[in-house]
Amino acid sequence: MIGFVRCECSLYDVHSLKEKRSIVKSITARLKQRFNVSVAELDNQDVWQRTTFGIAVVSNTRKRTEQELQKAIKMIESDSRIEIIETDYEWL
Repeated sequence: MIGFVRCECSLYDVHSLKEKRSIVKSITARLKQRFNVSVAELDNQDVWQRTTFGIAVVSNTRKRTEQELQKAIKMIESDSRIEIIETDYEWL
């Protein structure tokens, strides 16, 4: 089972692309280290206070895939510098 989630996010107290990239790199690195996921910034690369993450998981069951995606989303939500505005799931 392949699960994919697209998370559109708003970043707080960011005043430059350099600050934004620092936050995005930090979050993507932590996601890759802690969970069995692939993650990338998909959109809004040139906008200071927005970003869109794509997170993918491959697992043998849908339940396990959902659990990994939910853990990744909770980790993003726990970061006070960022807020998830919208999430879209896809299942293959």
